[in-house]
Amino acid sequence: MKKTHGPKRRNVTGKRIRQARLAAKPSVSQEDLSGRLAVLGVILDQGAISRVESEDRYLMDYELLAIAKALRIKPSLLVD
Repeated sequence: MKKTHGPKRRNVTGKRIRQARLAAKPSVSQEDLSGRLAVLGVILDQGAISRVESEDRYLMDYELLAIAKALRIKPSLLVD
């Protein structure tokens, strides 16, 4: 996946993913989230999740839906 090279705010979901991940009871680490996504058939390693959260990596729509499912939240909570 290509890194973003323009204005920082291209990936507005990264901050919300981090918030949702940490708000889960118990909180979900990036590595745990990566494992949950693998079970759903979406391969994002811990480094990719870190880049998404720091807004350095684009997030595909199917990845966003899988992350919401893995965190047991509505996808609408991850977008503006």
